[in-house]
Amino acid sequence: MALANERNSMPATTEHPCFSQPVNEHARLWKYMDFTKFVSLISSSNLFFCRADLFKDPFEGSYSKANVVLRPQAYQGLSPEHIDKIISNGATFSKWIREWTYISCWHANEFESAAMWDLYAKTDEAVAIETKYSSLKNVLPDNSFLGLVKYIDYEKDWLPEGNTFYPFTHKRKSFEHEKEARAIIQDLPIEGERIEVGKNNVSSGANIGVDLNALVEVVHVSPTAPAWFAELVSSVAKKYSISADVKQSSLYSQPVF
Repeated sequence: MALANERNSMPATTEHPCFSQPVNEHARLWKYMDFTKFVSLISSSNLFFCRADLFKDPFEGSYSKANVVLRPQAYQGLSPEHIDKIISNGATFSKWIREWTYISCWHANEFESAAMWDLYAKTDEAVAIETKYSSLKNVLPDNSFLGLVKYIDYEKDWLPEGNTFYPFTHKRKSFEHEKEARAIIQDLPIEGERIEVGKNNVSSGANIGVDLNALVEVVHVSPTAPAWFAELVSSVAKKYSISADVKQSSLYSQPVF
């Protein structure tokens, strides 16, 4: 599914109450991927936004257990029947909207991460693209929203309600090591003026056209990759007119004693 094949000069939306922003707009972002995904990215000039319900984490797009306990207080003044209806309808809608919520995930870190290589690059034939938060913001269309993920205790902490973005800008503390920045697009099916709640999404995600030379600053090759693979990455990047430097990670170079 392609939501924005044409380049959009407007940046992603960041001024939104659901999306926390970094102190430094030029904070470093990383995306780790295998070689096939890298080739797909540079050959199409499309960033892939995955459907939220297809992520490995089953809690993606859900509320916390604390919300269930605290909702009677949050909705004081309403009858028990009304509260039950809000909760029931809300749960159905929250499960469904995950199909129409598309996410691009990035690792926010000033430095390369050994853990991210292990988690998201399953083989030696992998790369990581490095950019800045501001660069990602500027290449995305204005129907996308960009911010940092907040990590909370889903057993004890209230997850804000009242906006469909909140469940996608929060994750469990077990994932805090990811230091995630994410771009989100919600593209709900609409017939006339009515949202078609319950309609199934046949697409696995959305391809968003971006200017890769305005986005990618460095292409890092896996620190455990053989020399021939680093040369292949450099050759393929040149073929698709990627101007960013390609260099092999020195993460596991010989130490000094």
